[in-house]
Amino acid sequence: MNIHDSEKIAGMLKNLGYEETEDKSNADIIVFNTCCIRESAELKIMAKIGDIKALKKANKNLIVVVCGCMTQQKGMPENLKKKFPFINIIIGTHNLEELQNYIEKYNKTHKSFNEIWEAEKQIVENNAVYRTSNYNAWVNIMYGCNNFCTYCIVPYVRGRERSRKVEDIKKEVEELVKSNKYKTITLLGQNVNSYGNDFKDGKTNFVYLLNELCKIEGDFRLKFMTSHPKDFSLELIDFIASNPKMSKSIHLPVQSGSNSILKIMNRRYTVEHYKNLIDQIKLKIPNASITTDIIVGFPGETDEDFEGTCDLLKYCNYSGVFGFVYSKRKGTPAEKFENQIPINIKRQRITKLFEIQHKIVKELSDRLVGQTIEVLVEAKINNFYIAKTDGGKTIKIKEENNKEINLGNYYIVKINKALTNELIGEII
Repeated sequence: MNIHDSEKIAGMLKNLGYEETEDKSNADIIVFNTCCIRESAELKIMAKIGDIKALKKANKNLIVVVCGCMTQQKGMPENLKKKFPFINIIIGTHNLEELQNYIEKYNKTHKSFNEIWEAEKQIVENNAVYRTSNYNAWVNIMYGCNNFCTYCIVPYVRGRERSRKVEDIKKEVEELVKSNKYKTITLLGQNVNSYGNDFKDGKTNFVYLLNELCKIEGDFRLKFMTSHPKDFSLELIDFIASNPKMSKSIHLPVQSGSNSILKIMNRRYTVEHYKNLIDQIKLKIPNASITTDIIVGFPGETDEDFEGTCDLLKYCNYSGVFGFVYSKRKGTPAEKFENQIPINIKRQRITKLFEIQHKIVKELSDRLVGQTIEVLVEAKINNFYIAKTDGGKTIKIKEENNKEINLGNYYIVKINKALTNELIGEII
């Protein structure tokens, strides 16, 4: 979602006549699109902004903009301005689409300002987007979140759930497919499974939207992220299984394998419910690639709770795991929870988690040897083509003189060898 927000920012800058540069010292404007989901992201942003001080001193006309989730936090704009007085424009998440107007305003007045909208805005359509994700196009289907997991800052900085209209989403996807540039369309939302709940018309839900998008003619695959297990329906599993345009790659964040921790996190499902979803996915979609998010070291997590997470890892056989050490986020309920876990224990647990997952990924890769699989060829490096499977695995394909291979096309590949981080295959 942050990548796509940056694509929108770049689109607005291009509308104003700016072109991107790799050299910061050559820049007329530098925009920081910030994240505050974890403390490490916030610390990194502060360091990056600090690095600009010398550039601003050397070039008084340089415009420095800070926007996004971090600035939406209460008191943050004032703290930023105090710490970095050279920042010219500070805006939040709710008025991001107004950035072009703010830059034009600054260019006329040369007066620095910050403006944070507290309330969720109406969804703005027809944004300029400068897409930078190769053959994948990100498409927002909704904004905000209603879940209020106790560790998460998102509902406070992104606002409540607001769904885009089906016809607006369909129009955007049709244009992307028609351009013939994009082979994967990834639908975005903090919880895509609750898409359409705010319409209250009794028919518009996530499966309805997917069905409408799959009617679009063209050679493309639909992906989506992120899902919430409490809202992930059996109807959705059946639809993914039955429709050839639907990617069989499913990201289903579990966060913990302990019912007591899930309850404290306010996730509103149990390990048993989650396992049933995994069972149904594997039954209906045998070739599914399932990935997840896991937080270790959440306040109160015992050794037994953590072992439950390790057991769940082995049960689900994930193709990939995004594992994180819990860090406090100011303004969330979990910040004030007792029984915070020492950092050394968190590090031990995350290390063990990744050791288990590494073995699982190796076994899954080994099983692919000898199989044929559909891939999208995305690049050529030296005499190898680089392709990606539906589940995101990288495959290297050696160039052959008698085979013409076009970038951006789907091919059937036989897997000949599995290495640590990639597969070796041949187009058949």
